Amino acid sequence: MGVGKSITEIEIGERASSVKTVGECDVYGFAGITGDFNPIHVNEEYAKTTRFGKRIAHGGLVLGLIAPAMGMQLPGLGTIILDLYIRWKAPVYIGDTITAELEVIDKDEARNIVTFKCSWKNQDGTVVAEGKSKAMPPRKNQK
Repeated sequence: MGVGKSITEIEIGERASSVKTVGECDVYGFAGITGDFNPIHVNEEYAKTTRFGKRIAHGGLVLGLIAPAMGMQLPGLGTIILDLYIRWKAPVYIGDTITAELEVIDKDEARNIVTFKCSWKNQDGTVVAEGKSKAMPPRKNQK
């Protein structure tokens, strides 16, 4: 298996995305892995009493949807995420289809760091989150 793009192969403005419909099993699986059983995520009756009116997906679950775009596409295999800043704009409900997109906005070849603008949109085109990330793409001499 090869590695993803090196910093010299990456172009400013390049984009990648991944799409996922957030299901019941995703929310319960995430709750089990992290131990976050906040009733806003796992208890429909409780969630009805909140301002959202129904259960919402965990923020960390939604955040992680950027990983396939970055780790499998751009830069791709061998990428190390250094940081990720996110600002929530709208809730993600169970059943929403989220498109996580990244765009290269800067690269520092001397330090081997790429900066991305990131966004998460639901099936209606509503931006549910946006942010920035820095990552180290693989070097071509890696195996």
